[in-house]
Amino acid sequence: MSKSAKQRATGRRQREQEARQVVEDIQLDRKRRDGRFGLALLIAAVAMALASQLLFTATRPTDPTIVGLPDPSFAESRAWTGTLTLNDDVTIEIEIAGDRAPQAAANFIALSQAHFYDNTPCHRLTTEGIYVLQCGDPTGTGTGGPGYSFGPLENVPEDGIYPAGTIAMARSQAPDSMGSQFFIVYEDSPLPAPGYTVFGRVTGGMDQLQSKIINNGVAEAIASPTDGPPAQPVNITRIDLE
Repeated sequence: MSKSAKQRATGRRQREQEARQVVEDIQLDRKRRDGRFGLALLIAAVAMALASQLLFTATRPTDPTIVGLPDPSFAESRAWTGTLTLNDDVTIEIEIAGDRAPQAAANFIALSQAHFYDNTPCHRLTTEGIYVLQCGDPTGTGTGGPGYSFGPLENVPEDGIYPAGTIAMARSQAPDSMGSQFFIVYEDSPLPAPGYTVFGRVTGGMDQLQSKIINNGVAEAIASPTDGPPAQPVNITRIDLE
């Protein structure tokens, strides 16, 4: 083979090698891009799943028929009467003061009529110092609510004493932090200022509440023996008002 022919053959082999290298580089780059794209899709899918979970957690306490705090006029400036049933077998008669605490009463009435409270737990019982059964948190943790909060306080006892049978709104430190949680006072209890909105009272059935729930005390293995979940688990079966 002549020298020129050898040079042409060598050049051809070099070009073929370069071409193969270019193809390999393109394929490798494509694999890298596909890997990055797949990873991006995976990350996006995980993010969407987490967002959906967070959205579900955030919205689950709110009944779909409740769109926000009802106007005080919803309480019709009158007393409402009805029953609150716990664990299917404890029925207490209640009166809701739409005339004395219209905003809190409207809130409680609207949530009750929307069945927001049905099958929700009463998560807290206190048996020393203050004597209350607290209910109305769909999560049962003490931090849940309807997805909104309201204030100011209404119908607060001037002497700070909440008589047995009182139904009042629970709240955190802020007076405008009321939502769906409420408590039933089963023995006269002093509560500190600025106080709590009293929007109703028990008119019958306190003996059932006392004997079937309160007398069982607080559950064991908690931080305080006098403040915690009831030893007898309590769920609101339904609330009927008219």
